Amino acid sequence: MNAVSAPASTLRPAVPADVPALAALEERLFATDAWTADTLATDLAAPGRWWCVAEQDGVVVGYAAVAVAGDVADLLRIGVDPAVRRTGVASLFLDAALAAARERGANRLLLEVSEANRGAVAFYVARGFTQIDARPAYYRDRSAALVLRRGLGPACGGRTP
Repeated sequence: MNAVSAPASTLRPAVPADVPALAALEERLFATDAWTADTLATDLAAPGRWWCVAEQDGVVVGYAAVAVAGDVADLLRIGVDPAVRRTGVASLFLDAALAAARERGANRLLLEVSEANRGAVAFYVARGFTQIDARPAYYRDRSAALVLRRGLGPACGGRTP
């Protein structure tokens, strides 16, 4: 699909009934680094979590997850079905994740991305993330995890670190 022919995506909060679709997407997208259905269900129910799915014609085509603890949020996942990539779904997720983190009091968002995933790295850098660290041989394919950060501005009138 291309951006012209892609149906509009609808974002909504994830619910436990979405876990099988999320697990199937995880497996396709992340293979050996995929989260299991049990891990997904546990994380979806964990305190401080925000989960969102994108649907097109009633089918889950992507998801995003954020964990917030105090003034720091972690973007845990963004996964988009390859059939709908480059249609703006990931951007919708990132915008929603940034807003959710800010609304929950975070003033910065962190994430980890494989250095081998050049498309994702470029996506995040183009949206204001900067690399603050790296974790060598972090993933099962031995690629490093790049730790990226983006400030969200003052959450409660305070100063941005």
